[in-house]
Amino acid sequence: MNKSTLRRQLRAARNAVDPRARKLAAHAAMRLILRDGTLLRARRIGFYLPHRGEFDLRPLIRRAQTMGRVCCLPILPRRGRIMRFGQLAADRPHLRPNRFGIPEPAGTTVFRARQLDLLLMPLVGFDTAGHRLGMGGGFYDATLAYMRQRRHWRKPRLIGVAFECQRVAALPHDPWDMPLDAVLTEKRLYRFRAGQ
Repeated sequence: MNKSTLRRQLRAARNAVDPRARKLAAHAAMRLILRDGTLLRARRIGFYLPHRGEFDLRPLIRRAQTMGRVCCLPILPRRGRIMRFGQLAADRPHLRPNRFGIPEPAGTTVFRARQLDLLLMPLVGFDTAGHRLGMGGGFYDATLAYMRQRRHWRKPRLIGVAFECQRVAALPHDPWDMPLDAVLTEKRLYRFRAGQ
């Protein structure tokens, strides 16, 4: 099955998750990642705000802010695909919609991906080998391309976030697709790379 067909099927499955289940899933995933200690080891964390059925990380963002973490959201470039990450103010975040209508920080401290300790990314799908299927825009792959060029570069750790219904046995993948260190769902934290 090709990526566009899989993307369509998995987005339909993701969109079929009812609002109550979404809320329960967000809190279950938060408990899992907090229990695991992953957030405790990270100082600067890249999050995202949910768009078009994506897993909602807002409860986790609020929790990370109370823990004193620097929480950031992606900022799309005017041209190209390499994103930056703007710090989200805990008290009164100033957000503006980007060209896709997704809120992003404005007038704030901005970081490059390599300055983050942890990056939580939205997924359309994932497989048991740590391959991810995104929306198809290539923004995360372009932003993280430096990690492929330097074998020993390990920042940030990459964690995809999805519902269990978005897991498949195997995904088609390309050389430029960035593999994940882990995937967080409402049921568990899947780990993929040895030693992580």
